[in-house]
Amino acid sequence: MASFFDVTVPLTRGMPVWPDEPGPELSSLSRIADGDPANVTKLSLGSHTGTHVDAPRHFIEGGATIDTLSLDALCGPARVVHIDDDVSVKRQHLEPHRGVARILLQTRNGKLWDKQGFQKDFVYLEPDAADWLVANSVRLVGIDYLSIEQFHSRDYHAHHALLGASVVIIEGLDLRRIEPGDYNLYCLPLKVVAADGAPCRAILERKAVR
Repeated sequence: MASFFDVTVPLTRGMPVWPDEPGPELSSLSRIADGDPANVTKLSLGSHTGTHVDAPRHFIEGGATIDTLSLDALCGPARVVHIDDDVSVKRQHLEPHRGVARILLQTRNGKLWDKQGFQKDFVYLEPDAADWLVANSVRLVGIDYLSIEQFHSRDYHAHHALLGASVVIIEGLDLRRIEPGDYNLYCLPLKVVAADGAPCRAILERKAVR
């Protein structure tokens, strides 16, 4: 039985991205096939492409940047919570998980990765659920599509509440193959100085049963 699970969405040309943001593009700088001594590729993408971490700077002017986030928040025990709601994650979904430091939300969003282009009707985090996470000292919350916020939100309450309280947000997880339960999370965003966010590699390790 596998102990480690990669919950990172592969970066591919044409993958779903937030409207008007750039997707990943690869272009060759040198090619062995053209007589060059090595293959070297240029990678271009937005800071919130695919599986990524939001830093406070994303919504808070002067907030902390991605290179300053604590590894203690990004890595550690986490719980995958299945949300059986087609619209949103509500406070009552979270209340049974009081005391959990890192919560990863598994929703119907996983199916959206198989659709062409960006999908607006993804499951999002309700404002009162974001406030509950802050009030209960949750250090990190993740969700399985490109934003934790309702599409076309007017006040972006979830982002402001969470990032204002230094709660780490992971967006764009791929939790389709994961059984709900407790794991160890290893999430390492690219260490881009002064960035408001960055793509990451996110890995879950199954906790040993004693």
